[in-house]
Amino acid sequence: MVLSRFWLVIFISSIVFIVFGFFIGNSYSVDYVLNGKKDDPILISEKYLNEIPKFIQDSIQKNEEKTFVINLDTINADTTYVYKNQTVKIYSGVQKTDGLLPTCKSSLFDLILPLMAYLAFFCGLMELLIISGAAEKLAKKLSPVFAQVFPSVPKNHESISYMTLNFAANFLGLDSAATPFGLKAMQSLQEINPEKDKASDAQIMFMCLHAAGLTLIPTSIIGYRAAENAANPADVMLPCIVTSFIGTIAAMIIVGIRQKINFLSATLLVALMTVIAAIVGLLFYINGLDLVGKNFFTANLSGLMLVAIIGFTLVFSFINEKKFSEKSTTVFDAFVSGANNGLQTGVKIFPYVMGMLVAISFFRNSGLFEIMSDGISFAFSNIGVSKQITDSLPVAMLRPFSSGGSRGFMIDAMRNFGPDSFTGRLSCIFQCSAETTFYVIAVYFGSVNIKNTRYTLGTMLLVDLICVITAIFVASWFF
Repeated sequence: MVLSRFWLVIFISSIVFIVFGFFIGNSYSVDYVLNGKKDDPILISEKYLNEIPKFIQDSIQKNEEKTFVINLDTINADTTYVYKNQTVKIYSGVQKTDGLLPTCKSSLFDLILPLMAYLAFFCGLMELLIISGAAEKLAKKLSPVFAQVFPSVPKNHESISYMTLNFAANFLGLDSAATPFGLKAMQSLQEINPEKDKASDAQIMFMCLHAAGLTLIPTSIIGYRAAENAANPADVMLPCIVTSFIGTIAAMIIVGIRQKINFLSATLLVALMTVIAAIVGLLFYINGLDLVGKNFFTANLSGLMLVAIIGFTLVFSFINEKKFSEKSTTVFDAFVSGANNGLQTGVKIFPYVMGMLVAISFFRNSGLFEIMSDGISFAFSNIGVSKQITDSLPVAMLRPFSSGGSRGFMIDAMRNFGPDSFTGRLSCIFQCSAETTFYVIAVYFGSVNIKNTRYTLGTMLLVDLICVITAIFVASWFF
């Protein structure tokens, strides 16, 4: 219900703002919100040639392409005059994101189709893990820990294996594998959900643990920093881990208090201490490497782990081929069957993803996001918050809505302020230590047709805020 109302609010308010701006003359055309593409110039006016300044007329007539560009540093945007069909079209600024129709198209071709391919492959592997008995063995090993965090999940339930693989994939930065494992976990948890249209406690805990985006090797962030010629592309790795880990613990505590979970369990405390020790040990090892060694290690760890998971699944399935025969199938046929289920899941979640992305497209193109972002930055600057922090806030604000949009702000911050500046580094930590909340909710709950998400959205946004505040303190501490 909360998600539905929020979706309606941002959609309707954006449309009202667009229409209002058009009628009061703030915008010349509304076509860009329907058909425009990201980074396209925005048409702001159209005049006859004799209505524009004389020096621009002369410049246009002398130019073979009948265009003239003015760079106005005061607004940090080019103004372009194009003479065509007896009128001069004036463009200024660029579009923030794709319009409605391009968003519908890109959500299918650039997002859902690749996601369906990942779903098909990894759901095929999941089917092998199930039939071979590997998932059951993993669930038995981890049941004591998961029983404390997910008390409503039966002992040795298969969802434990799927959640473990999802957390492990996220931890290693394997996004392509994390989503299929996560969707499989949600479907498995839905089977034991007594109210099928209402999120269960276990599903809420699982979703909220996503919100902090706990990642050990932020390979994409390191890659973007390397592309921007950072002195040490991996220097934000430790701050990212610390921030996302604090966010994950905060999510567990916030949801746990609401669900009355016992955090003083010896099993749970030992598990947490083990995870912390493993992270600290690995960080000590990485910090002992030189720059080349760090780059080599961080670039290859995630890939090697993914290859290891795939190899283990296939070898274990081959060793236990008898179990496949007992179910009148083969290893390959089981893989194909699981892949087919993955494709069906992709088709099922497409409307949820498209609906959310279109609303976000309207929200950004309407100008409402920029007004809110500028307003918050202004308010923070007036209470003494450093400009280096306020310059990076757009990344934090947009991250729950759009990974691509916040990534664009992050890259822009590194280019404008430098990848080794405080703003550039803080932007990277913001991008790494949070999740695309609205997209994740649409995908995961949409895959199991849950309408009532209860307190999931509010908790995930609260965790996002905690990650933002933590990132500022951690970045100030490290840099």
